[in-house]
Amino acid sequence: MIEIRNLEFSYGSLPVLKNINLKLEPGRIYGLLGENGVGKTTLLSLLAGLKKPKSGSIVSFGEDGESIPFDRGVSYLSDICYLQDEVYAAAEKAGRWARSRGKFWPKFDFVLFDRLMSELEVDADAKMNKMSAGQLKKTYICFALATKARFIFMDEPTNALDIPSKSAFRKALLTCTDEQTTVVISTHQVRDLENVIDPIIILDRQDVLLNAGLDRIADKLYFDYGSSLNPSSLYSEQLPGGFIQVYPNTMKQDSKVNIEALFNAVHKNKETLKALFADE
Repeated sequence: MIEIRNLEFSYGSLPVLKNINLKLEPGRIYGLLGENGVGKTTLLSLLAGLKKPKSGSIVSFGEDGESIPFDRGVSYLSDICYLQDEVYAAAEKAGRWARSRGKFWPKFDFVLFDRLMSELEVDADAKMNKMSAGQLKKTYICFALATKARFIFMDEPTNALDIPSKSAFRKALLTCTDEQTTVVISTHQVRDLENVIDPIIILDRQDVLLNAGLDRIADKLYFDYGSSLNPSSLYSEQLPGGFIQVYPNTMKQDSKVNIEALFNAVHKNKETLKALFADE
């Protein structure tokens, strides 16, 4: 587990994150959502130990006790894998590159890497600097999952992927993580990951607007696909033949969470929804 307590971070005099409190539990694939500039990539960098908090703390709890990411301890670094949005195209064959880099992770599984490369249709004998953007991103995804790290942080992993590759990525993500793995994925492409991310974290500028699992979201909000607008609707959007709308689930009806509609509802009703989810 990772616990974030009263975290603050600034770039010079520009505050980015303020009073952030989160717990990241094992066995979960968190979707980290937010508008541009709210600090999603910054938060991932802090979790990876690449930046130091201005105040507050990030603490990892593992078999070796507590770890602080910015201390860059060997045990913590061997427990994490951070896949950034922009990846480096090494002048090496992908398989050779993976073997050499994989030595830094005790549980790295080259057989798994090779299998995932095949499933995502990437040639492990191809030089990475000769790959397309999509093939290169898939190589890094395969590597990240093959590390078998306890904590996997991904920043916009589906960027540059075509539709079949996005489907293969979702399958690989679900089959290569388990109840010991904590995954945090920052994304704008919520439709690419709608069936795999749970819980949902929505960041605002210097705040956490929402941190909840899909079951709790569905208990609090109703996602309605209908032909007429509900007067208590918090958000609505016209679709062919009707509307998608979100309103309080006062009747405790079952519905499927639409993450894009959820995101828009939260941003249009920040204080209302913060209060709604803070009552427990």
